[in-house]
Amino acid sequence: MKKIFVYGADWCPLTRQTIEHLQELRAGYTYVNVEKDKRASEWVKAQNNGKELKPTVDIDGQLLAEPTNEELDAALGLD
Repeated sequence: MKKIFVYGADWCPLTRQTIEHLQELRAGYTYVNVEKDKRASEWVKAQNNGKELKPTVDIDGQLLAEPTNEELDAALGLD
């Protein structure tokens, strides 16, 4: 089972799309709201050249910024 962390914001359509896709796949994940967690926000910015890209997804250390569903599937080995 891969460890999945989704760093995003509740209002963000891409974050919601990513979470909905992971739920459809029945993939377990941890959601971190970067607007409520300053350290997480700083970490996301550090990974994305100073930009707080939402969502940023960490799948066992593989980082995806604003991934498509197809990119998520590939990172999860579902392609």
